[in-house]
Amino acid sequence: MFESQNNHPSHAALLMGLFQQLYDIEDRAKVFAPDNRRSLRQSVLLPIWDEIGAYLASDAVANVMPKEPFGQAITYLRNNIEALRVHLDDGLVPIDNNDTEQLMKQVALGRKNWMFIGSIDAGNRAADLLSIVSSAARNDLDIFVYVKDVLDKLLGGCRDFEAMRPDVWKLAHPEAVRIYRQDERRHRAEVKSAKRAKRRGSRR
Repeated sequence: MFESQNNHPSHAALLMGLFQQLYDIEDRAKVFAPDNRRSLRQSVLLPIWDEIGAYLASDAVANVMPKEPFGQAITYLRNNIEALRVHLDDGLVPIDNNDTEQLMKQVALGRKNWMFIGSIDAGNRAADLLSIVSSAARNDLDIFVYVKDVLDKLLGGCRDFEAMRPDVWKLAHPEAVRIYRQDERRHRAEVKSAKRAKRRGSRR
């Protein structure tokens, strides 16, 4: 939608404004319990989604050519509208899959590096190691300290795999948690929330 705003700016601005409202409300719901989040979505997000669906089916966009950038955007929305609304019925389902997309980028960025890895066994070993590294990064751990400790324990014969899970291991090694990563993530979330709160205020 963002890429198509120069193609049909008024249509794109209207739909982007509705999506901004969805995310502004969802931002408020992050601190809610799942049941309360679902209730908020049903009472506030559902009417916005209905408005989006009505607009996509209206005469306003009937003459948009399907091969135009904006036409491709609304075709995507029409074809996936039910999947995009799944979060309305479950407070545990996120509004989008951005977190998963970010994780998949690790695979895409490394694909060329792994093209000539040598053998299937070498590929499996690399996949195991990269899974460990990625898990450590997601838990804000000092990756070198965590991986070295886990490998040392495995080589020493330890089979307490539960204790070596990064989310469990970090509880026993608080000194290896990279607090600045948590602070950076918190700061980004606060900046985003402030921007959305400002938008909400400007619409009143």
